[in-house]
Amino acid sequence: MTTLADIGAVVQAAIVDLDGTMVDTLGDFEAALNLTLAELQQPPVGRADIERLVGKGSEHLIRSVLAQVGADAALYDAAWQAYQRHYLAINGQYASVYPGVVQGLRLLRAQGMKLACLTNKPASFARPLLHGKGLSEFFDVVFGGDTFERKKPDPLPTLKTCEALGFSPARTLVIGDSSNDARAARSAGCPVVLVTYGYNHGEPVRGVDTDGFADSLEDIALRLFRFRGPAAHP
Repeated sequence: MTTLADIGAVVQAAIVDLDGTMVDTLGDFEAALNLTLAELQQPPVGRADIERLVGKGSEHLIRSVLAQVGADAALYDAAWQAYQRHYLAINGQYASVYPGVVQGLRLLRAQGMKLACLTNKPASFARPLLHGKGLSEFFDVVFGGDTFERKKPDPLPTLKTCEALGFSPARTLVIGDSSNDARAARSAGCPVVLVTYGYNHGEPVRGVDTDGFADSLEDIALRLFRFRGPAAHP
């Protein structure tokens, strides 16, 4: 069984998810989605349903929410336009950085690790959010769900992000909160650790196939560096 001790001895870079891993954005989703639904004269969607539906990209989220409230699927284009407008207007206002995130990112950078943020959120949403929450300075690259032809859990975005960082998948740790992150990492050949507080589509995160769990990014960094061996190369 792979442990954080084993991972810490070889990794030189990390790919970090955004929603549910670094920032709790359910409040933003709730506000933007319900403003969109109200504009389309549809009933609101509940927070618990949103938590179950987030993580697979905005397109999937909007289609799923329309189905959840019994709206006509033909409303998708109008919903997408309204959602983009509302989300960009409130981006970050109802979101908060999870405890230990800043400390963990600082520790990772202090050890010379290159960092990427890879999310299924559109890049036009992700970059302003990271900047507004004071997190953008930690990342060498930021890729959204619309950067590549496919989204997580397809391995393509993870493989492309490894290439951008300049390290092989085996040397690149994926940090996320859901089965999407774990499946993408496994398929790409990356080690993966999940935080215990995220969304994971409403399912228990400890049932996911991963190399470990942690209660914060700071916990991950401390456990990695405690066991870290000699510097490795791509």
